Amino acid sequence: MNMQSAAARAQNDRFEPPDLATEPGIEPNFEPIGVEPAPPPPPAPPPFFLRRSFWRALGSTDLDKSRGRIRLVALLFAALFCVFVARLAAFGLSPGQHSAQRDAAEAVSAARPDLTDRNGEVFATDVKVMSVFAEPRSIVDKDEATEQLTAILPDLNASELREKLGKKKGFVWVKREVTPTQQNQIFRLGLPGVGFLPEHKRVYPNGRLGSHVVGFTNADNDGLMGVEKYLDDQGLGALRASGIAMPKQELRPVALSLDLRATHALRDELAKAMERFRAKAAASAILDVNTGEVVAAASLPDYDPNDPRDAQKEDNFNRLTYGVFEMGSTFKALTLAMAMDSGKFGLMSTVSGQAPLHIGRNVIHDYHPKNRMLTLPEVFKYSSNVGTARLALTVGPDYQKGFLRKMGQLDRMRTELPESREPMQPHQAHWSQVSSATIAFGHGLAVAPLQAMMAVAALVNGGYLVTPTFLKRPADFDKTTMPRVIKPETSEALRYIMRLNAEVGTARKANIPGYFVGGKTGTAEKVFHGRYDHTKLFTTFMAVAPSDAPRYLFLTVMDEPQGLPEDGHFATAAYNSGYVTGRLIERVTPILGLPPRLELPTQPFPILARMGYGFANQPAQQGGGEE
Repeated sequence: MNMQSAAARAQNDRFEPPDLATEPGIEPNFEPIGVEPAPPPPPAPPPFFLRRSFWRALGSTDLDKSRGRIRLVALLFAALFCVFVARLAAFGLSPGQHSAQRDAAEAVSAARPDLTDRNGEVFATDVKVMSVFAEPRSIVDKDEATEQLTAILPDLNASELREKLGKKKGFVWVKREVTPTQQNQIFRLGLPGVGFLPEHKRVYPNGRLGSHVVGFTNADNDGLMGVEKYLDDQGLGALRASGIAMPKQELRPVALSLDLRATHALRDELAKAMERFRAKAAASAILDVNTGEVVAAASLPDYDPNDPRDAQKEDNFNRLTYGVFEMGSTFKALTLAMAMDSGKFGLMSTVSGQAPLHIGRNVIHDYHPKNRMLTLPEVFKYSSNVGTARLALTVGPDYQKGFLRKMGQLDRMRTELPESREPMQPHQAHWSQVSSATIAFGHGLAVAPLQAMMAVAALVNGGYLVTPTFLKRPADFDKTTMPRVIKPETSEALRYIMRLNAEVGTARKANIPGYFVGGKTGTAEKVFHGRYDHTKLFTTFMAVAPSDAPRYLFLTVMDEPQGLPEDGHFATAAYNSGYVTGRLIERVTPILGLPPRLELPTQPFPILARMGYGFANQPAQQGGGEE
């Protein structure tokens, strides 16, 4: 029996249960007999910072156990970095966030370079000032804020300020440029949403001196006129608009061509003369004929760039560059140069001075007709309209037009000053004989005074047309790199004729001893309602010093000067503009480093002497000239 039992057990041990999982629809619900169940997977280890060993390591000084601390510190820094990045992204993507700070940064005026005279004296500079701004969204009680701010800043309009504070903007200006006392009082109010920003304010230490040249800026330090506007147009404004603002210390000063001392003396003499002759306006300039630098300039009435409200007045424009006028007989210098340079006339050629001159229905008169043949120096000395007109008609209107274009008189003159205008000239493609004749003596063509000055400078400097500049030129500037518009012998002949006119002609009032001055007057009647009014004159005077080796060309213009009893009530150029120019030569020329000479040159015009005109180096014969 026992043997059966053993056999039965052996048979049972060989029994393999059916695979119920292969039977469709039957799920096994028991463990197979004799098969051990699979052990469960081990649990995942906790994070390192939850393990007891990690926290025990934190308090341990054992270097081998400090890895946990390093990991924790690294984790904390990574978390903080992620927070910062998320916040910055939120600020960048959320419109309106911190717009007040951005608006404030954009609104603050940027620095500008100093403007100095040619010797380094300051014409314009920046100073730091404080301005008050507000963030309307942060102001709790806008009425109370308005009341408190206007009590400290009484020049503010309360209703306008309340309207500003009521807007939904993040930034508004309350007041630009407050005093330190006002800043302290506003600070003590403790108003939320009201703050201060440092700004650059442009100041002009010399006030009105050189104002038409220097120009001025607005509250945002943007240049509006003069050289200030020119700097913005040259790229300074574009840099600021793009958000690039250079620090003040990195901006190199800009040197003007003006001499501060000479400009002061010139403006002082001009203001005195304007009052003396009761003129409506006046202007004057001194030009270096070899470099084109304007070393002194003034146009009256002018304005104070520190408070430039007067700049907008109708009569306060720059008469040197923006005004265009008929320059009168000063244009005769151009006509004589044209006649000689054409080859049709020599220095001692003659032309009929028989007056009057009839051209169709038009009649040209002389102030004091000579009614005889006149040499070219006599045409200039007697300021003969008839003789000058005949010179122009001889060379022809087309040649005259080409010559004046070459001399820069028919196109708009471009300098650093934005304030300039086109000349007023006949509209015909081919000038008529009448236009040619009248333009020859300075009527029928209106140009800027500095434009005419440029042409006369070329007549006396050897024939080089140098565009005037209000910026200091480098010391190695060479005029011979400029276009040559007349022959050197023509230039010397003009210097001789101008010197002769100062000795015995219409420019005698400017013949200051020791300076060998040459000059020319010009008197033009102003046009009203299409007709010339002989009671309203525009007078001009140009003088070169010295005539043998020119350095400076002087110009004075006066608008509607009145005659004086001691001058017989004559109001022509010789009595007013000529008088002023003489005073300027005497006072300003030594400042510019040109002292008077005790002995006059014995051979001032060597080219003319070699051409057979030796008399040009002899003292002039006494005689009179008329305007």
